[in-house]
Amino acid sequence: MRKTVVFLIFAVLGCVWASAAEGVFERALGLYQQTNYKQSLAVLNSVGTPTAEEFCLIGRNYLMLGDFKKATDYIQKAVDMNPDSSDYYLWLGRAWGRRAESSSMFSAPMSAAKARQAFERSVELDGKNLEAINDLFDYYLEAPGFLGGGLDKAGALAERIGQLNPAEYHYAEAKLSDKRNQYSAAEQHFRRAIQLAPRQVGRLIDLARYLAKQGRVQESEAVFDQAQKLDPDSPKVLFWRAKTYVQEKQNLDKAQALLKRYLQSNLTPDDPSREEAEKLLKKTMGA
Repeated sequence: MRKTVVFLIFAVLGCVWASAAEGVFERALGLYQQTNYKQSLAVLNSVGTPTAEEFCLIGRNYLMLGDFKKATDYIQKAVDMNPDSSDYYLWLGRAWGRRAESSSMFSAPMSAAKARQAFERSVELDGKNLEAINDLFDYYLEAPGFLGGGLDKAGALAERIGQLNPAEYHYAEAKLSDKRNQYSAAEQHFRRAIQLAPRQVGRLIDLARYLAKQGRVQESEAVFDQAQKLDPDSPKVLFWRAKTYVQEKQNLDKAQALLKRYLQSNLTPDDPSREEAEKLLKKTMGA
């Protein structure tokens, strides 16, 4: 009888500890989604032995905080624990990519190569992981040939994107056309993406930014107006309209007001960072 009681006590405690561990991860993930990265890390640091998903989330927090070395280290731990996870390799590629961007000219190529390898592995593990395919597409599009990039490789991936998401396919083709200086074709693809996904405000933002880049300011403004009507509370509209003004060195007073509103918005990790918005805001004030 005493053995049974002891067994039941440990069984109950085991359930409590498991439940507490699950609660820790959920709290940390919720804080991460609210861009409270330091608080999310504090919660995760209370875990004795992190799981693979906790290691990955720790790394993602460090990635968002700009500590790319720690980001790669922790996400690599998640990959080591679960080498069959497409998502872990995706985040590892993103961390190495940011590390490459911030590295010296001597170490950047190695970091870039590791980013490519991680993205490629992510796509190998899950051929329907659209985020991984998109990130690998961007790598192929922007990286020079000696680092494994190339427009032909990007074009082949665009076809795979088309099998999963027609609107995203036209966005990829727009970027390819622009890279090839085929500006009319690029615009047509941007517009086709809008037709296929008329409720996605990001499609309008893409076109508005492209028109501004082409010097077609009034047309860009009209498309930004459409985006704002579609989603009046979208932080992305505020940020990208402001950034477009700053890049084009126009309407800097409006850009300043938009960025102030952006910084007061409820942001997610998918939105541009507050740090980037603050840098843009300083540019409007110094102009």
